[in-house]
Amino acid sequence: MPSRVALVGVGRMGTPLCGRFVTAGHAVTAFDLRPEREEAVRTLGADWASSVTAAAAGADVLVTVVPGPDEAEAALRDAVFSVLASGAVWIDMTSNAPAVAEVLRERARAHGVDVLEAPVGGSPDDAEQGRLRLFVGGSPEVLDRYRPLLEAVTTSDRISHMGGPGTGYTTKLLINLLWFGQAAATAEALLLGRRAGIDLGVLRDTLADSAAGSDFIRRDLSALFAGNYLPSYGLDRIRDQLEVITGEARDLGTPHAIADTVLRLHRRALERFGPVNGELLAVALLEEVAGTLLRP
Repeated sequence: MPSRVALVGVGRMGTPLCGRFVTAGHAVTAFDLRPEREEAVRTLGADWASSVTAAAAGADVLVTVVPGPDEAEAALRDAVFSVLASGAVWIDMTSNAPAVAEVLRERARAHGVDVLEAPVGGSPDDAEQGRLRLFVGGSPEVLDRYRPLLEAVTTSDRISHMGGPGTGYTTKLLINLLWFGQAAATAEALLLGRRAGIDLGVLRDTLADSAAGSDFIRRDLSALFAGNYLPSYGLDRIRDQLEVITGEARDLGTPHAIADTVLRLHRRALERFGPVNGELLAVALLEEVAGTLLRP
């Protein structure tokens, strides 16, 4: 059944998600702190609201796709949940911090609002093409009820139910931790190999087809070799996410020496380059220290 969807956040990921919901037949009302996003929203066939509360008024589904925990906490006041339709659900697609999300989850439940977390994996192009990965935490019954809505933005096989509340957020943060760690470890290996006289192209192909192969080597290394540091996400946001997941490791009492190393490297990169966009700027820092660029 078509739903009345309130969409909060129409940036690089929220905009294509808005289009997917509209195309699937849902009535979408969107809000973003940047009023200049209104034209793009209306072009997609959605309505525009002047505030989060105005967007949420009477909606069956509240979807948030904001940059991070601070923005989510600022946007989702009690008044927002209180104006949703009876039996509504809040679906958070933000890369949120589990501790912050727990506070917001309690706000929602106090107003009888169901909650699903569904942080996304993929690019804006993946969002536009309907091939995102969703890492869902929450009740399986609530997920079953809203699976058709989520299938507006991806296919059923790319919706992974990770467990109860918090597990979806943690899964997304773990994926990011491993990806940034693999990027740094691969860069160190390539810099060493180059200094030892191995051709970078040959080394890349050999590693890709070895026990050390990874999606980063097979898929993402070409961008780095072309001088593209993937300016799609802020270095300060990366630092924040790494701090959240290392903090969770400390709280749960699991080893985190490698995670701490990845975090320290990205803190150094942030000090060096500032809060600019670049998912591989930690690699740029390693190149700078080595005095050479990873270019074949």
